[in-house]
Amino acid sequence: MDSQAITDALSGALSGRRLLTHPFYQRWEAGTLADGELASYAEQYRHLERQLPETLRMIVAALPPGAARSLVESNLEDELGAPAPHVALFEGFARAAGASSDAAPTPATAALLDLVRRAAADDPIGALAMVAAYEVQAADIARSKADGLRRHYAMDAAGTEFWDVHGTQETAHADWSVEALASLGADPRHVEDAARQSAQGWWEFLGERESLAPAGTAC
Repeated sequence: MDSQAITDALSGALSGRRLLTHPFYQRWEAGTLADGELASYAEQYRHLERQLPETLRMIVAALPPGAARSLVESNLEDELGAPAPHVALFEGFARAAGASSDAAPTPATAALLDLVRRAAADDPIGALAMVAAYEVQAADIARSKADGLRRHYAMDAAGTEFWDVHGTQETAHADWSVEALASLGADPRHVEDAARQSAQGWWEFLGERESLAPAGTAC
């Protein structure tokens, strides 16, 4: 299948839900997050970061040998160790943000986790489309976050490393999920539907962060 059809499906799914346009990230970029907001964000994002390797493992297990499986395996290898396990890199950011180590998932986090887990268990193409909905935005998001952390929140290299790695790595890997879906002959309508669910889940995840912002700070 032509990868352009997959790209178009993802673009349609993300219409109006591109994460860098969300008010929470807009405030991150502007340096107007209140004390504690980065910490609570890190506490919740940690759950999603820890889930990603398991999601990729489940997709790999469900795919037949071939190009798509190899692409997902390559991405999983990066998550597990390039240049270090990404869950470990994330903890550098979490510590710098002042995050606690044991915060339970909030409702929006739990809903997004459940959405991805159910797809990974039952629908590998849908799960791959859900991953793709974030991956195609990931490099720009990571670079924006790292820049904001340095400029406005006085974070050093240890605090921004997770985002710096993704800002570089995801540029190189931007097309992997699209290539995998195209090589599987995925139906663009199915891709768009699954990606739209993912985009909505991520939007609500950030919306919950925004709704919990101290009075006078949320947009």
